[in-house]
Amino acid sequence: MKILVTGGAGFIGSNLVRFLVENVSQAKIIVLDALTYAGNPENLLDVKDKIKFIKGDICDDKLVDDLFSDKIDIVFHLAAETHVDRSIYEPPKFLRTNVQGTYVLLESAKKYGVGVFLHVSTDEVYGSVKKGFATENYQMKPSSPYSASKAAGDLLAQSYFHMFHVPVIIVRPSNNYGPYQYPEKFIPLCITNVIDDKPVPIYGKGLNRRDWLYVQDCARGIYLCATKGKKGEIYNLGAGQEFRNIDVAKKIIKELGKSMSLIKFIKDRPAHDFRYAMDSSKIKKHTGFRPLVKFNEGIKKTIDWYMKNRNIWEKIKNSPEFEEHKRRIYGNLF
Repeated sequence: MKILVTGGAGFIGSNLVRFLVENVSQAKIIVLDALTYAGNPENLLDVKDKIKFIKGDICDDKLVDDLFSDKIDIVFHLAAETHVDRSIYEPPKFLRTNVQGTYVLLESAKKYGVGVFLHVSTDEVYGSVKKGFATENYQMKPSSPYSASKAAGDLLAQSYFHMFHVPVIIVRPSNNYGPYQYPEKFIPLCITNVIDDKPVPIYGKGLNRRDWLYVQDCARGIYLCATKGKKGEIYNLGAGQEFRNIDVAKKIIKELGKSMSLIKFIKDRPAHDFRYAMDSSKIKKHTGFRPLVKFNEGIKKTIDWYMKNRNIWEKIKNSPEFEEHKRRIYGNLF
């Protein structure tokens, strides 16, 4: 079996690659990643001898054509710009990667054929869900350039299934956390700041709610969708573990034995979605997926990983790129 993972040096991508190496015997795994700021070759060090890594851009149609011409069985498309805060000040990058890049991949899949084209989306395409839970038929109401670009990629992928019969499956995971996550995101930023006794920025009053899915559960769910899911379907991939941001921050601070005075409330983000919540019964019915890692266990594992891997995240947080992003979003808070 030949498997292509786009964005395989990123957070979810690298955890998926590790899952594939450990669980799919005799598969040839090809990773395509442009190694932009969030793609880190160190994320794949422990499996680098078991995969083929290609540094490249999914918008490079010639490169993508070359890859697809050598018959791919499964495409896991995870390459994306993903951070809402960045999409506020850099929308063009999100449109280029998340829309144009998806188009280039779908065109090559149409031209050369694939067994499965697994497109990884996000629960954020639904926007804020005030009551109940969003099913896969829930209206998309994206409220940031990031979520809008992902919604556009979803619609494009669906159109290639209906019109060109590209065997597309779309997966919409909830908020992921775990090892190897880039430290701009909420949980790793909170953990690494607390480790260093730096302020933990919390938007508004911290009452926004998210469903937290451990990344290794996410990787397993994505694989199950590719191997047991139905072509043309969309699958919500959630954990059913919903918490307020302020409670997550407090739990991390408590686990690390630090002072709650590290919490600093800041001006809320524009158009900040209040709650993400999905109905994930369909993925359970079609693939048998169930999350295995409870949040209390997962957050302890995650904290432990960041405690033991300072050499990875400290280098990132001290980089000029991260410093510039931090200044744009948080000013001189830390």
